Amino acid sequence: MKTTREDIRNVAIIAHVDHGKTTLVDELLKQSGVFRAGQEVAERVMDSNDIERERGITILSKNTAVTYKGTKINIIDTPGHADFGGEVERVLKMVNGVVLVVDAFEGAMPQTKFVLRKALELKLPVIVCVNKIDRPEARPAEVVDEVLELFIDLEADEEQLDCPFVFASAKAGTASLNMDEPGNDMAPLFETILDYIPAPTGDPDAGTQVLISTIDYNEYVGRIGVGKVDNGIIKVNQDVVIVNHHEPDKQKKVKVSKLYEFDGLNKVEVKEAGIGSIVAISGIADIHIGDTLCSPDHPEPIPFQKISEPTIAMHFIVNDSPLAGQEGKYVTSRHLRDRLFRELNTDVSLRVEETETTEAFKVSGRGELHLSVLIENMRREGYEFAVSKAEVLYKTDENGKKLEPMEIAYVDVPEEFSGAVIQKLSSRKGELQSMGSASGGYTRLEFSIPSRGLIGYRGEFMTDTKGNGIINTIYDGYGPYKGDMAYRSQGSLISFETGEAITYGLYNAQERGTLFIGPGEKVYAGMVIGETGKTEDIEINVCKKKQLTNTRASGSDEALRLSPPKILSLEQALEFIDTDELLEVTPESLRIRKKILDPTLRKRAGFKKE
Repeated sequence: MKTTREDIRNVAIIAHVDHGKTTLVDELLKQSGVFRAGQEVAERVMDSNDIERERGITILSKNTAVTYKGTKINIIDTPGHADFGGEVERVLKMVNGVVLVVDAFEGAMPQTKFVLRKALELKLPVIVCVNKIDRPEARPAEVVDEVLELFIDLEADEEQLDCPFVFASAKAGTASLNMDEPGNDMAPLFETILDYIPAPTGDPDAGTQVLISTIDYNEYVGRIGVGKVDNGIIKVNQDVVIVNHHEPDKQKKVKVSKLYEFDGLNKVEVKEAGIGSIVAISGIADIHIGDTLCSPDHPEPIPFQKISEPTIAMHFIVNDSPLAGQEGKYVTSRHLRDRLFRELNTDVSLRVEETETTEAFKVSGRGELHLSVLIENMRREGYEFAVSKAEVLYKTDENGKKLEPMEIAYVDVPEEFSGAVIQKLSSRKGELQSMGSASGGYTRLEFSIPSRGLIGYRGEFMTDTKGNGIINTIYDGYGPYKGDMAYRSQGSLISFETGEAITYGLYNAQERGTLFIGPGEKVYAGMVIGETGKTEDIEINVCKKKQLTNTRASGSDEALRLSPPKILSLEQALEFIDTDELLEVTPESLRIRKKILDPTLRKRAGFKKE
């Protein structure tokens, strides 16, 4: 018989990027007494990975738990970026309600819509938390209307529309139920969670059923499955069977060796857990997302949606440039293979495939950000390798027509830049769907555009809008192939010989375009050292010294002035490279190079293509 477990609430926090989810979770932890008085607490304590801290984004969903008035509240902080949308979809299976965080100035954004749609489809109740209420330009009343309009657009039912609004400043640690009266602490939000989010239900006397929704990985204990106990009780040393809704033939007997529940930021070992508890299970080597752990006498999988397919792929290749092996610790194909396959332990939206050669691996993911975070992580760990230009994954329909992934791009730009943006996106096969005005004198444009049209566009977009534009994209399924497009209008400046760049050689080169390197840097033949203003590539010798004669005019040898080089970040370099180029990644350097270093062979390959 189904019973309700009143002493637990399971809730996910969802929002668009940068609306303050992680800061809000911090405050809930602090005010529930998770940290002892006087304990040093880092900002955004939930973002544990270095890259998450530097970029201020959440990449992996995180579990935590707080206790308020004797009720345990399991909180899951989810990522806001579309590239990590797969994380959000799965996590919603573990909870009974969501807190939707919306910025009091920016209002409902595209990603808000994406995550909210998923929550409403699962019939989850929603608490709307209007955050950053203390921003000088906050407009809470309008934002409340925008959110309600969004609910209506997404066809929410009467019950979902009647959702509570909480007005908070996560930074100040206050919440209130009235937008005109500032709160003193987070109690109003805690109370709303207890009142409005239903307690988990299940049958404690039935067979065990635990759906694994996320996977954690730890060097010492291996894979850790995290999920919610739907029915029955799970105990340490219990024999269970793994079954999967999408793989009817899968049945594997395993033993639960360790069981944890979450408390604050820690995992606490427990002997058993009942319905509604979110648990972490270790000791099962072959556990995957979507698996259900059941009692052997009644194995029944819990339905689970498939994980979204990757839409973009890159080749990770063993570095074979003349400077290979000088800066990295891990350089062989075996190192590269082990590391990429190890990533699959925690990242389920990623795919790694072997290619015809042992030197290269095809890695597919949800977007450029998804893959660039992996590259940056590997680089920091001491890996050295090369990557090719990101390319989209095509499909064919039943009539043999070519299909490609499409996206909806929402662009907010000051009015004077809208013409430039429309022109650029149209040349990348984007179709303008609608145009309206957004708040603060901005124009909002909505485009339907192939994913490949957005590859390498963000940097250009920032330049075209002088840093004032905002672009957000959402994956929109596969559509008919839109035809060929040129990615880049500039050619590359290519080094003609191997050696060290010298001021005199660079001085002559800078007349031809923008340089990426300064004097004293090592270069090799076939390495890209800058971009030209024209479309074709130019080869140039930057190791050239000045010929000395024995007659000198006074003053002619005064220092040659070099413009400062344009140093590319990892994202910019990935955006810049063309299909016949590679990016060489080492712990210390990023170098762009031609796939074929030898100029004669490169020309031959060019002729063959034509």
